Amino acid sequence: MMNSLLKRQIRKYLPKDLQENKDLEAFLDAVNRSYNTSDDQFSMLQRATAISSEELYEASEKLKNEMDSQKEVIQKLKKIINTLKFSELEDNEFLENPTSLSLVDFIDNQAKEIIKINKQKDKLLRDLEQQNRELSDYTHMISHDLVSPLQSIEVLTHWLKDDYGDVIGKEGNEQIDSISDHVEKIDTLVAAIRRYSRISNSDKEFYKLNLNNLVNDILIELKLIDTVDIKIPRELPMVQGDKYSLKELFLNLIDNSLKFNDKENKCIEIGFEDKDPFWKFYIKDNGKGIEEKYFEKVFIAFSKLENDYKSAGMGLSIVKKIIDVYEGEIWIESELNIGTTFCFTLKK
Repeated sequence: MMNSLLKRQIRKYLPKDLQENKDLEAFLDAVNRSYNTSDDQFSMLQRATAISSEELYEASEKLKNEMDSQKEVIQKLKKIINTLKFSELEDNEFLENPTSLSLVDFIDNQAKEIIKINKQKDKLLRDLEQQNRELSDYTHMISHDLVSPLQSIEVLTHWLKDDYGDVIGKEGNEQIDSISDHVEKIDTLVAAIRRYSRISNSDKEFYKLNLNNLVNDILIELKLIDTVDIKIPRELPMVQGDKYSLKELFLNLIDNSLKFNDKENKCIEIGFEDKDPFWKFYIKDNGKGIEEKYFEKVFIAFSKLENDYKSAGMGLSIVKKIIDVYEGEIWIESELNIGTTFCFTLKK
């Protein structure tokens, strides 16, 4: 059926004799189809335009988001570059030209440098681990091989003194005593080196330990005299660790507090604080004290502040190595002639 609006307009302008002409019907039908086709095409064009507009809007929003994302990445890269204090590119260059190839090249070069440095670092670490293993094996072998000859020398000196003491006289006996003293010194040094080499963070099994029992065993072993006053909390914390290392740690610090204490009435105080995720311990004495310039030196192997031939100078270096294994820290608070406090942390 002809479109009503079109039919009305045509009939309005046609003479009455033509309005009923059958030949004209074919013409009017063609006009009507053309009108409908045009109307359909216009509707389709409208729909197509609407779809294209939506797609264009979505594409525009996507592009806008990508640009915002790129700007955010560039800002982060700027912060990283500024933090690393690189000055090869101007600050405003990134903002003026966010797609600048100079930025890409710069980051690419820096990434390559970082990879190169990391490879070098990994190689150094592998070499260092290998050297440490070889040194540890060598130390263990040498110290083990020294023990037997030292024991033989010690036995022989006693035999000489017992069997020929009267023959060699006073001066000869003094020489034998000197040999025994030197053997004892070497034996002390070898024993300290062996203890030091045994401390390692590899293949270490940690388990719960009662520090009260461990410290009490140490005090019994040291055979303290009555003039030593020891203050210990009623309950020291349970810790995760191995008995050998922790005994070495507390034994060396307590023994150090006794050895370098010139007071008639010696006083040692042991305490702790919960500094999650660490335990903080302290061992305080009323001894000679340590000058601040020696605070770091005392932890170096074989370092001694006093010429004590019976000391190997390894006690505090053993302490430092144990604390490193436990991922803790150690530091000194001291006043001359007042006393020293060794503070240290152990990771729980």
